[in-house]
Amino acid sequence: MRTGSEPTTARSALRARMWLSAWGLVWAIAGTAAFALAGRPGWAIACGVLWLIITVDLAMILRHIRQGPHYQPGPDIPPYPPPNKRP
Repeated sequence: MRTGSEPTTARSALRARMWLSAWGLVWAIAGTAAFALAGRPGWAIACGVLWLIITVDLAMILRHIRQGPHYQPGPDIPPYPPPNKRP
């Protein structure tokens, strides 16, 4: 059912985001270690900052998944009603 309010009531594919974040986390850890061992501190710091950002994002994703169907709706959950428009 399309309501025309999809951008404001869009739902995120949290499981896909979780796996993509996990994949990025693996690469950020590997990049941090590889650049640190190669003697490239600037790139190691950049990968370390990315590692921190990915970890925070992954924690938020897992929190939303654990909060239940409001954040991770299934096929049995109807779409959100469109927001009330005020003049």
